[in-house]
Amino acid sequence: MAPRKKPDSGGRAIAENRKARYNFAIEDTFEAGLVLNGTEVKSLRNGKANIAESYASYEDGELWLINCHIPEYLQANRFNHEPRRRRKLLMSKREINRLAQAVARDGMTLIPLRLYFNDRGRAKLQLGLGKGKKVHDKRETEKKRDWNREKSRLLRDRG
Repeated sequence: MAPRKKPDSGGRAIAENRKARYNFAIEDTFEAGLVLNGTEVKSLRNGKANIAESYASYEDGELWLINCHIPEYLQANRFNHEPRRRRKLLMSKREINRLAQAVARDGMTLIPLRLYFNDRGRAKLQLGLGKGKKVHDKRETEKKRDWNREKSRLLRDRG
C-alpha cells in the first residue's frame, strides 16, 4: 500500500499584519503556537482571520494574544467561540522570560506578524519584537521604498 500523502499546508498564510513593518522597527522574530478551540481551527482553515489590530502581552508568566479576530464558524451552532477572545501563546519558558525582559526593560512591543499553518497542519503565529517608529523614520522608509521602485523601473527600461 502506498503511503498516504499529506495535504500541502506548509507555511500557508492565514493572516498577515502588513502595516507592522511600517509602524515598527522589527528586531527579532519568534514562532509561537496557539491554544485554540475546534471551531477556531475550522474558521482559520477558511482563511478569514484578522491580526491587524492585535498585540501580544505578558501576564503572570504567560504570553497572551489580545484582540485577534477569528470569525465564528458558520456551521457550528451553539458550540461556537468568542471572535475576539484572548488566546494563550505557547512558547518555551526561557523564550517567554527573554521577551518579557525586553518588553519591560527596553520598552519594546510584541507584534503579531503572520498567522499560518506549518507543515504538520498546526496553527502558528510569527511574533516580532520591535520598537515603534517615529514619523520621520516612517518617511525615510517610504523614501527608500519609492527609490527602490524607481531604480528597478530604470534598470528594466535600460536593460
